[in-house]
Amino acid sequence: MKNSAKAVVDKMFSAFSSGDVEKFVATVSDNTVWIYHGTQIIPAGTFEKKEGVRAFFSNILDKTEIISFEPQQFIVEGKMVVVLGQEHQRVKRSGRELKQKWVQIYTVENDLITRMEEFATSEEVS
Repeated sequence: MKNSAKAVVDKMFSAFSSGDVEKFVATVSDNTVWIYHGTQIIPAGTFEKKEGVRAFFSNILDKTEIISFEPQQFIVEGKMVVVLGQEHQRVKRSGRELKQKWVQIYTVENDLITRMEEFATSEEVS
């Protein structure tokens, strides 16, 4: 039985929240492409295949402490899942805190995420 596209994205968010890199990577296809358009503070980047997604995830865990990560609204249409959310993180090296609002667009095929594109805005917390 096939999972719904939202269930796959939920599984990925659960792995992200628990810090489990391998469970996170297991939710993406071999040829996945993740595009992060960047923010005022965090640079843009494109991450390809499982290795790229692993680097994307590890970079977040290595450099920041996630204070809160809140997917707030899901819009599901067929194989596409659009998620609106926000997060609050602390940069480990500098101690600076950032708040970010984002929109993430996922494409799910054969129970795996084949594409993610994120648009975000960030601000430093005073």
